[in-house]
Amino acid sequence: MLPVIVGTAWGAHAAGAIDVTAFVLALLATVLVHAGANVINDVGDDSGGTDRQNDGRIYPYTGGSQFIQREIIDSRGMAGLGAGLLMLAALAGLALLILKGPVVLVFGAIGLLLAVVYSIGPLRLNSLGIGEAAVAIAFGVLPITGAAWLQSGIINSDVIVFSLPVSMYVAAILLINEVPDLRADGATGKRTLPVRLGLDGTSFLYFGLHLVATGAWAWVASYAMNESDHSIVPGLALLLVVFLLTIAGRAAHTIRRKADDREAMTKAIESTLAIHTIGSILLVACVLYMHWF
Repeated sequence: MLPVIVGTAWGAHAAGAIDVTAFVLALLATVLVHAGANVINDVGDDSGGTDRQNDGRIYPYTGGSQFIQREIIDSRGMAGLGAGLLMLAALAGLALLILKGPVVLVFGAIGLLLAVVYSIGPLRLNSLGIGEAAVAIAFGVLPITGAAWLQSGIINSDVIVFSLPVSMYVAAILLINEVPDLRADGATGKRTLPVRLGLDGTSFLYFGLHLVATGAWAWVASYAMNESDHSIVPGLALLLVVFLLTIAGRAAHTIRRKADDREAMTKAIESTLAIHTIGSILLVACVLYMHWF
């Protein structure tokens, strides 16, 4: 939900008004695609054997839902559920197509494609070491630029840079969530970045993602200051983002030194989720600040 809210705020500011119908439909479509992708990922991890032997999962953050393994629903039923969620997302997309025109097809097609090929089919992006990048696009750049376009009809370099903090935070969530699953993923040929890089490399990459997010945030704060007569809100937001970077540094240390400590890893995962949430809310706050002041 947060990327759609962030992108809608930017687009509504650019347009000078908010299209509530487009916002609600975009929110619905994105939530359904995300839910469908998660369900389909469970199917892919079951067929690959990953979830069946994952005894290091940290509930409820890693290792899938375990619905198939606990026989709550079988693999075929899970696949049907995922397909149904994506079909509902497509219906919301069809309504947006009627409302806003054919450009919606581009956003919708990319979103649905990434939701499917991330975990199933011959590509299985999550096994090629590019699943993290796909998620950054699917739940960062894509919904933010798409929601902004739905409101304003504009896609430019400004909104793409504006989307980078959320994109990096989303990639960091997936990356740290893959750490407890590292052994099971490696044993079943699911070559995620933690499997490929090891704990040290994953720790550096995790912190690097947050550094990129902070750099993009500096641009956002500068942009907001230039757009208004005051600088206090963007300045305070940037200070808070720098503080979030220190939290990310502690989580990176946990990945490198305490990956087997379930309590420490749980706190690190929850910190990463909090960074994403707080950072997204701050982006909306900066846009509202620009709009009102």
